[in-house]
Amino acid sequence: MPAFALAHLRTPQINEDVLEYLEKIQATLDPYQGRFRVHGASPEVIEGEWPGTVVVIEFPDVEQARAWYASPAYQEILPLRLRHIEGSAIIIQGVGPDYSAARTAARLRQDAG
Repeated sequence: MPAFALAHLRTPQINEDVLEYLEKIQATLDPYQGRFRVHGASPEVIEGEWPGTVVVIEFPDVEQARAWYASPAYQEILPLRLRHIEGSAIIIQGVGPDYSAARTAARLRQDAG
């Protein structure tokens, strides 16, 4: 199953450290087959509040996403972002191409009954 690293960057600030981080991040992703799917986009908020921007990086699986985040190469550049941008980041497993919310609902009904 694909996995995603998502970041909600609430206080994006562009400065020399952040630019250096941006220049170096792709090289940290390549060994783990990480690909940007959304990068720095300002979302169209349709419910609630969402200050800041969004980053979504796709990986082949959760293990690759975890390995990238923990890698020495990424950990070396991470402080460049953390010093200047407040945010939250998560790793989450995606669903396969045959996923059905209706099947999930049926299973949940069966489990509850």
